[in-house]
Amino acid sequence: RGWLAAAGGLALTSWLAAAEPRPLAAIIARLGMSVLGMLLVEHLYRGTPPASRWGIKFACLGIGALFAYDFYLYSEALLFRRVNQEIWAARGIVNALSVPLLALAVARNPVWTAGLSLSRQIMFRSAALLGSASYLLAMAASAWYLRYIGGVWGTLMQLACLSGAALLLSGLLFSGTVRSRLKVFISKHFYQGRYDYRQEWQRLTHALAEDSATLPQRAIQAVAELVESPAGLLWLRRDGADFQAVARWNMPLQTATEPADGALCGFLAQRGWVVDLPEWRADPQRYGMLGLPAWLADGQGVRLVVPLMLERSLFGFICLAPPRARLVLNWEVCDVLKIAGRQAASYLAYQESARSLAVARQFESFNRMSTFVVHDLKNLVSQLSLLLANAERHKANPAFQEDMLETLAHTLGKMRSLLLKLRRDEVAELSAPLPLEPLLAQLVRACAQLEPRPVLESCEPGLVVLANRQRLERVIGHLIQNAVEATPRGGRVAMRLLRRDAAAVIELSDTGHGMSEQFIRERLFQPFESTKSAGMGIGVFESREYAREIGGRLEVSSAPSHGTTFRLVLPLHAEAA
Repeated sequence: RGWLAAAGGLALTSWLAAAEPRPLAAIIARLGMSVLGMLLVEHLYRGTPPASRWGIKFACLGIGALFAYDFYLYSEALLFRRVNQEIWAARGIVNALSVPLLALAVARNPVWTAGLSLSRQIMFRSAALLGSASYLLAMAASAWYLRYIGGVWGTLMQLACLSGAALLLSGLLFSGTVRSRLKVFISKHFYQGRYDYRQEWQRLTHALAEDSATLPQRAIQAVAELVESPAGLLWLRRDGADFQAVARWNMPLQTATEPADGALCGFLAQRGWVVDLPEWRADPQRYGMLGLPAWLADGQGVRLVVPLMLERSLFGFICLAPPRARLVLNWEVCDVLKIAGRQAASYLAYQESARSLAVARQFESFNRMSTFVVHDLKNLVSQLSLLLANAERHKANPAFQEDMLETLAHTLGKMRSLLLKLRRDEVAELSAPLPLEPLLAQLVRACAQLEPRPVLESCEPGLVVLANRQRLERVIGHLIQNAVEATPRGGRVAMRLLRRDAAAVIELSDTGHGMSEQFIRERLFQPFESTKSAGMGIGVFESREYAREIGGRLEVSSAPSHGTTFRLVLPLHAEAA
């Protein structure tokens, strides 16, 4: 088919250039074109399988005859340096005789279609350009006639006519109504369908996805432009209540609400039809004697009601103003509007889901923060309870009194920090370079009244990490509290600060009851899992999550009856590393 198309193209080119060639170069060029055409026809026929040649032989004969006659014509012209007028005149007869052969070839090959179509945009712009050119020619002729008969005032009348014509043409070109009517006229008389579905789908998707305005307003505009409507109103159902107008486009916002179980919403949900208000007024039986609300039935500003269906439920609906051009609401327009309504409903539902998810995440964040705060308060209560229990025995000891005051001051500072954390205007917790040696020494002193008493066995100096002091202090304090509670009196709780490559390791060991590998694997780091009757099960989880947040990790090794060792591995600050 490619060779046939090439040969046909050459024949068409030769026919279009039907003027008698004068220069010698033109004669030589057309002679070469005829030779090339005959070669293409011969190559096509020989390259076609013998069983299929019956379908193209008449086409090859017809096109070959055209090129063969041209070869004879231009060969004779090249020989005598002129074109024989009798041979040139007979060229048209040869072309006419070739037409039946081409017709037979087309009849034998009904599937020979080019697959070409004229773009609606090109057609619209060409029609607008042609109309504008015709209008300007007519106005130019009128201006010339006015100048011809105007005498002294001829030039003035001509300029006035041309200026007025230009202004009128500009107004028509920028008129939405004129453009809409021209599109309808072209679609009606030059195309089988009203819409170019590929173009309309791309435009609809692009309009819903862009960020030029809010999504509800973009949805109204995208659906309205399908029928050249200049305005619209979007109704959605919020929080399971009645439908209410939530967005508008060039139309006043309605304050009334539409019941979800009302006649209009029930009809749209059940039928999924596009309601045409003029048709409803003329033939209510077509819509099952549907009763419309007063704001819709009595108003003249709404022409169509388009349902926004999400699966099998009504998500909302769009009220559209009368289109700029005359609209015939046939099956094609209804189907396009319903498909566009479903697409808009999916985008709007996604936005609603994203908004609900954001709210749920805010509540989740607040609940998590509250849980951690309550957990920290529980630890503070435990420390104060131990302090009060030891006060009965050691209240006369000056060293105990000094430790007690330091512990109370430390506890008070923590409680104030927790109160600040619950404020809504709390700023984000910032990390800063934090030396570990003084931090661990302070924590051990604050736990001096616990039993067994934690000790700091070894501490490599100069190790600095990037962390929030209060959160890291809370994490290490929780690990110490757990180790003390898991170790019986007479046991040992020891802490060490080591360096491992470019990381600081805070190692906390106890001689308590220990844990099984199954418990460590399945329950230790799960929130709200605890073996203690009064425990909340989030301390170790919070410790691991914060360690990961600052680029570290929490390791644990334990065995039943052999104690437990936690290792908090934190990356060193760049200056310390």
